[in-house]
Amino acid sequence: MSFSEHKKIYFLSDFHLGAPDYSSSLIREKKIVSFLDSIQHDAAQIFIVGDIFDFWYEYKKVVPKGYVRLLGKLAALTDAGIPIHFFVGNHDMWMKDYFQKELNIPVYFEPKVFTFHQKKFFIGHGDGLGPGDHGYKFIKKIFRNKFCQWLFGQLHPTLGINLANYFSRKSREKTGTSDEHFLGEGKEWLIVYCKEILQQKHFDYFIFGHRHYPIDFKLNETSRYINLGDWIRNFTYATFDGNNIELKKWSE
Repeated sequence: MSFSEHKKIYFLSDFHLGAPDYSSSLIREKKIVSFLDSIQHDAAQIFIVGDIFDFWYEYKKVVPKGYVRLLGKLAALTDAGIPIHFFVGNHDMWMKDYFQKELNIPVYFEPKVFTFHQKKFFIGHGDGLGPGDHGYKFIKKIFRNKFCQWLFGQLHPTLGINLANYFSRKSREKTGTSDEHFLGEGKEWLIVYCKEILQQKHFDYFIFGHRHYPIDFKLNETSRYINLGDWIRNFTYATFDGNNIELKKWSE
């Protein structure tokens, strides 16, 4: 894929809308919409790399309440001809076809490879990749199981969403402050994962979210790992102009 001069591809992730409360989430949502407004003039494509929502489950006839500003803006962007791609995260993995039908946004459940201007990108949310974290990997298999998803769907939305929000809070408490600093090359599990991939195949850029800490790490002379940070504390994103990729911080 190629795009015209003066256009850019934008990458961002981890909005976690809905957390920790309605008021804080609404402020964050408005900032994200303002950012999307600011890039509409030069966006060739937009990649949202997981965890738009702190929880999302599509019942047969029901989706979670709220987020109308962001959803409306995403619809306006795709209506204007700007492709948007979404990778599910560990907080919004229970996507079905709402985004595809209502917003014309493809949804990816696994990492995917793209090529732009002869540069190869490996893009995914990042959860469950790399060594360790076997407990989460086991839970992820359960959450991805169609029968388990059907069972959850039998709960009334009020009960189901409250239950999911409780476990989401517990997950953040367990993470603590580990996402506030760089852990070191050997302990950053996504760096370890990228190096394992590079032993088999070359990629110019690995783009992930999930980590909540902005990282631009040189894996070797020709490959880089970019973690997009988040829109809770860092308000960071990446751009690719056809030649170079940059990790940036947004401020109104």
